[in-house]
Amino acid sequence: FDERMVWADGDGAGLVSHQHQGVHLSGLNCWENWMPLARSAMYAAGTEIHFAVWPGAVGLTQDLTRFMAREGRIFVVSVGGVYSIDDIPEDFPLRDQMAASGPTYFNGGTCIAGPDGEWIVEPVRGEQIVYADLDVAEVRKARQNFDPAGHYSRPDVLRLEVNRNRLA
Repeated sequence: FDERMVWADGDGAGLVSHQHQGVHLSGLNCWENWMPLARSAMYAAGTEIHFAVWPGAVGLTQDLTRFMAREGRIFVVSVGGVYSIDDIPEDFPLRDQMAASGPTYFNGGTCIAGPDGEWIVEPVRGEQIVYADLDVAEVRKARQNFDPAGHYSRPDVLRLEVNRNRLA
């Protein structure tokens, strides 16, 4: 399930959470994180820690990271890349045009929000490694109040269907 317009005609086969040491992990790439149905599929898969991968812009990560964390009652680790004019080869045909728009194209934005939507690590500009201890029991505790894939999702009225077949 990759960005369809840019990369390929992806499918739902990879739209799953993965269990690692008893914790359900999931991830989406860039604008996929903004797609309500993709997020709902992740919540329904039991996600507890979600990795949102971005090309790198604080403006993309700061609002949605907290929203997703609170909406899903999950931890969200947003990872934002850093990319500047120095990363572009001198002989690249459009380098001069790109340089005209500023020295940094993607300024990072890596951050972590907890199941209550509050910052554990606020968005970081530039290159930096961030660390945090995440207690998955906090997810389970938050879901006692509201579980977006549980009974509040009204499965008697609403239904999400994910085609997990490969679309070769």
